[in-house]
Amino acid sequence: MGTQGSRLQASSKDPEEAVETTCASGKHGCECRKRKRTAHCDCDSEPDEEDALLDTPRRKKLKSTSKYIYQTLFLNGENSDIRICALGQEWNLHKVYLCQSGYFSSMFSGSWKESNMMVIPLEIPDQNIDTEALQVVFGSLYRDDVLIKPSSVVSILAAACMLQLDGLIQQCGETMKENVGVKTVCVYYSSASIYGLDSVMKKCLEWLLNNLMTHQNVDLMKELGVDVIELLIQSSDLFVMQVEMDVYTALKKWMFLQLNPSWDGPIKQLLADADAWLCKRRTEMGEEEPFLKAEDGAPFTPVFRHVRLQYIINDLASARILERDNILPPDWLTSVYKSQWFAMLRTEHDNDNGPQDANKEEFQSSSMRCGRKLTKDGDYCWRWTGFNFGFDLLVTYTNRFIVFKRNTLSQPCGGAVSLQPRRHLAYRLRLASFDNSGKLVCSRSTGYQLLTLEKDQEYVVMNLDSRLLSFPLYVCCNFQYTSPHMDRRPDAPEPESSARSVP
Repeated sequence: MGTQGSRLQASSKDPEEAVETTCASGKHGCECRKRKRTAHCDCDSEPDEEDALLDTPRRKKLKSTSKYIYQTLFLNGENSDIRICALGQEWNLHKVYLCQSGYFSSMFSGSWKESNMMVIPLEIPDQNIDTEALQVVFGSLYRDDVLIKPSSVVSILAAACMLQLDGLIQQCGETMKENVGVKTVCVYYSSASIYGLDSVMKKCLEWLLNNLMTHQNVDLMKELGVDVIELLIQSSDLFVMQVEMDVYTALKKWMFLQLNPSWDGPIKQLLADADAWLCKRRTEMGEEEPFLKAEDGAPFTPVFRHVRLQYIINDLASARILERDNILPPDWLTSVYKSQWFAMLRTEHDNDNGPQDANKEEFQSSSMRCGRKLTKDGDYCWRWTGFNFGFDLLVTYTNRFIVFKRNTLSQPCGGAVSLQPRRHLAYRLRLASFDNSGKLVCSRSTGYQLLTLEKDQEYVVMNLDSRLLSFPLYVCCNFQYTSPHMDRRPDAPEPESSARSVP
């Protein structure tokens, strides 16, 4: 075939132009590349297009040093100077690579007996660690990148924590956050709690707050422990579908599954079976005491304490269910009835027109939680049931606007309506849509807001960008209709401003 120069010459239109030239520039000579077009060389001129291409870096995947090291030293164990034995397996490794681990670095640099041993038996106290995890963790010391399967990430995390590999621990955390779902959220949360990954715990809690009520799942309810569900139920970020009564209902189903883990059926049948079980238990035991006072009910007391009962007893049907179930101690309900009665008296006597000062802490702990699912784009108008101290609030979704309207005279209402000129309202409205795994596709929030509405006044709460809308769309609202302050004791002296003279 000839040399490269002869091949270039054969392909040139003018063979005499395809020659190799050499020139000198300044003190140093320069050997120019072979060129097809001219034998002239001007080292001070701009490089032509072909030179520019030749000078442009090109990525080409070669057999990297890292891959060679992994194959030769780790997998083949060549030139090994130490052997690690654990869980019935052996690894022929190298001290210089093991010292990347804080665990082995301390072992080899101190006065430990293992520092001079050629074979080291490694005790594995953590049951989450298996041989597959150790293979991945040891191998990570010999390569730049590690492929972590979501199904194996917990055992790899456990091994990485034991061997003090911060980079691998961080990578495990990222893998967990990317794969939070109904089948992984409980395991990931528990593991993150054990191994100190706060960001993973936060991600899991966010997923649960969004999905516990919006996408109820039997297997998930069985897995959720008391500590986790207590955190969820007390949060104002919990996405509630419908009203607070649905939080109580969800807890009743969850408690039934905790006590009857072998139950297997569709989610639609769960409430009926839970109610039947409670009824049968009351009949058989003949107990008049509430279920939470019984031995098997006591562990669930901390969770039910966070149900915001003040927004349940305001609805007649819901209050009757509470009495029928006999789950809650009577003194819980008595104190709430009393508090709500005084709140109603305040609003009826014009002493409480609603919150006028920002109190976000009170709002987070005691605001009314409610929600709605919009299955497709269209026009919607609804109100959330329950007595709202004469504040009949209509919510409208139309033309991608969400509007609040204080109804007094324009629309019929099933309860008493306040005719006070102005009423104040604290609220936060959130919108969200989710993919099939429960991850947020899009979300928007108004944040904490104070609003004053006159009779039949409307207010545009949110204007939505159609490009960001994805259905079904979940609407979640928090409301506070009365002033966030404690009621005075009944025996406290009445203020002078409220005293009336009797003729």
